[in-house]
Amino acid sequence: MPMELLESPVVTESPVSDKESQSATSRVRVAQAQHTTILGRATQGQSRNWLTTSFMVGFHVLAVAALFFFSWKAFAAAAVLYVFAINMGIGMGYHRLLTHRGYTTPKWVEYFLAICGTLALEGGPIFWVATHRIHHQITDRPGDPHTPHDGGWWSHMGWVMSGPGLHSQTSILSRYAPDLAKDRFMVKLSEYHWIPLVVVGLGLLAFGGWRFVLWGIFFRVVVGLHATWLVNSATHMWGSKRFPTRDDSRNNWWVALLTGGEGWHNNHHAHPVSARHGLAWYEFDPNYYGILLLKAVGLAKNVKIAHFDPEDPRPAGTA
Repeated sequence: MPMELLESPVVTESPVSDKESQSATSRVRVAQAQHTTILGRATQGQSRNWLTTSFMVGFHVLAVAALFFFSWKAFAAAAVLYVFAINMGIGMGYHRLLTHRGYTTPKWVEYFLAICGTLALEGGPIFWVATHRIHHQITDRPGDPHTPHDGGWWSHMGWVMSGPGLHSQTSILSRYAPDLAKDRFMVKLSEYHWIPLVVVGLGLLAFGGWRFVLWGIFFRVVVGLHATWLVNSATHMWGSKRFPTRDDSRNNWWVALLTGGEGWHNNHHAHPVSARHGLAWYEFDPNYYGILLLKAVGLAKNVKIAHFDPEDPRPAGTA
């Protein structure tokens, strides 16, 4: 029986007597508990994922090695790829478009942004979207994949290196990303999410040699990973809390700078569907500016913007 990603066991109802119903319910709970993967440290932290851990160690070692082979051209290549992967791919694509549907685009734009997202080495679109939707569903409660309640290290990167690898488990993840699971392109991209990064790496090798690979792949990926992980860890521990959400989300300016606006996390948890995360004039939000640029050229529509009244700072929906 395949595993399911559930925050709690599901209990089915049957038209039987109360006593029989209670007995059946108990059997269902026991059976499902045996085959349910509840995310969070209590379950995922019981085993080390050595494949993922090996890749993480290797990438970090080569990222440090890049510092000994610096060149401005290689650095520039890394910076450009960072924008494509973290800003366009993760922030605009995986997060604000695919996860929360804060705006709409033609399919080819959606697919392009999803491909950019794979360059961050954070998994395919179905895995990323499903994990993030679970996070929003039970934020900072048992079953949250990466809450600091399970420890700062766990919320930052410990969760990535623990438990079974689910990146290609489309059938398991589809209950949290049914919209993407119906899209054949997204399914294939999720199964082979590593291919775009390999192709880019080969291109960098052909164009600039190993110096470009060290900077454009290893150094850039490691910095991008930690930037994204800081949203999971730092913005649930440090920063200001504008909205009285039922979680520990915070607005953190320096995480926002690293991620293109994803650090305005309390704003986001108060208004998850909003394509705009920086709600005040001083809250720098480049990912939102990118969405506005797409809108200006006719490639983005139905852009949802959160209402914000400084005199009444409560979650008030979007328009």
